[in-house]
Amino acid sequence: MATLHIIECSPGDLRPNRSNARTHSPKQFLQIARSITAFGFNNPVLIDASNEIIAGHGRVLAAIELGIASVPTVRLEHLNAAQKRAYVIADNRLAELAGWDKETLALELQGLAEIDLGFELTDIGFEVAEIDLLVKPDDDQREAQEPPLPDPGCLPPITRRGDI
Repeated sequence: MATLHIIECSPGDLRPNRSNARTHSPKQFLQIARSITAFGFNNPVLIDASNEIIAGHGRVLAAIELGIASVPTVRLEHLNAAQKRAYVIADNRLAELAGWDKETLALELQGLAEIDLGFELTDIGFEVAEIDLLVKPDDDQREAQEPPLPDPGCLPPITRRGDI
C-alpha cells in the first residue's frame, strides 16, 4: 500500500487529463464552487507525478474561478499508465452507483432545514423539489408517484386473436 501525503499546489499548475470522460454542466460547476465556498476545499485533488489531474477536474476549475491560491493534492505515483486510465473512470462511476437510505436522508435534510446553515440547503446538491419530496412525502405525492393499476378484468380487450 502506497503512503499518501497531502501536498499544496497552485490550481493553475495542475494539468487536466485530456482523456477524462467526466463532464460538468454549468449548473453543477456552480454547485461545486458553492460547496467549496460553504465548506472549504476538503477533498484533495488526485494527481500523477507530472501534475496531471487523475480526479478532481471540477474542483480545480472551481478553485481557479474562486481565486483560490492553493489546493490540497495527493500524488498517486504507485499507479502505472493503465491503472491511472482505469482509476479516472472508476473514481467517477463507483460514486454514481451508490444509493441513498431515503429515510435517513429525509431526517438529515429535515434537520438541516431547521437550522441556520449560513448557506442555501440546495448548495449540497439537491433541488428544492427533491428535498420537499423526501422531507414531506404526503399521500397526494405518493399517489402521483405510483398510480394504482386498474383491475385487468374490468377493461375491454384491446387486441383479439389473429391481430398482427
